Amino acid sequence: MKTVTLAHGNGGQENNELIKEVFYNAFKNEILERNEDAAVIEGGKLALSTDSFTVSPLFFAGADIGKLAICGTCNDLAMMGAKPKYLTCSFIIEEGFEVSQLQSIVNSMKEELAKNDAIIVSGDTKVVPKGSVDKLFINTSGIGEVLYSGISSNNISTNDLILVSRDIGAHGATIYISREGIELSSNLKSDCSSLFPLVKALIDEKIKITALRDATRGGLSAVLNEWVKQSNVCIEIDERSIPVSDEVKGVCEMLGFEATSLANEGTFVLAIAKEDANRTLEILQRFENAKNASIIGKVTQQYPQKVVLNSSFGTKRFLDMPCGELLPRIC
Repeated sequence: MKTVTLAHGNGGQENNELIKEVFYNAFKNEILERNEDAAVIEGGKLALSTDSFTVSPLFFAGADIGKLAICGTCNDLAMMGAKPKYLTCSFIIEEGFEVSQLQSIVNSMKEELAKNDAIIVSGDTKVVPKGSVDKLFINTSGIGEVLYSGISSNNISTNDLILVSRDIGAHGATIYISREGIELSSNLKSDCSSLFPLVKALIDEKIKITALRDATRGGLSAVLNEWVKQSNVCIEIDERSIPVSDEVKGVCEMLGFEATSLANEGTFVLAIAKEDANRTLEILQRFENAKNASIIGKVTQQYPQKVVLNSSFGTKRFLDMPCGELLPRIC
């Protein structure tokens, strides 16, 4: 690896290689090595996360970069069983950017913060010359109070079943057709939404949660491949059980995408103790953004560190970590 390519930002194989070879070597420590959505610190009392958002276009069906920025960081905290509380926010703005659009984006952020009962407590604004940045980039960092301790993708075992909170791939498909100007007679929109209310409901019902992961860049495939390596297990997935909307199926068939590799911004994967899996479905399906939550697989030791996809045709294949230049600038 001599230069950084767009593929290094795909959330898949190349992205993992860049992080491992460059950043981990410099910053290696016990907390970072756990490779979770957020760092659990201060004796397990707090969770900390940061994320940057460069999505193009800035406005798309279902959300905009502002809503995305708040959901992204708050969701990462929620995946560690933490209630989002305090966020920082930094803007890098290209000169000439319309103030009316900036105000609209900030209003979206305000609305999403209210849904999480969180507040912005610090921030920074930079304006750069035209052409130095593509309109607007946002960084958000967040601190949350851990309400449920012990969630970790390093602890997945054969006592767990694998669930997904809703249909997959809507965000990636929405961004692509919006960016390319493809007109579809459908209601396809990003799944971008805050996930803490769903996680809080599971915690309140005392569900035995092993692991949670927000399936953003690299989608379902990336999450599952990271999990099998972290916990040294095999995850077997039933293709027929994976919820995919007709609209996303159509986009995938038209453009040759795999729904399992498309990004999500309001969909999470769960490893739940077998005895609590059906009750988890019942709880999730109370929410509008989890109506089609499903049990999609199980944990075994058949092929350690591999994800096996049992197809609708009765065949099996390995579901690999996404690689190559998938969809850049999706978050």
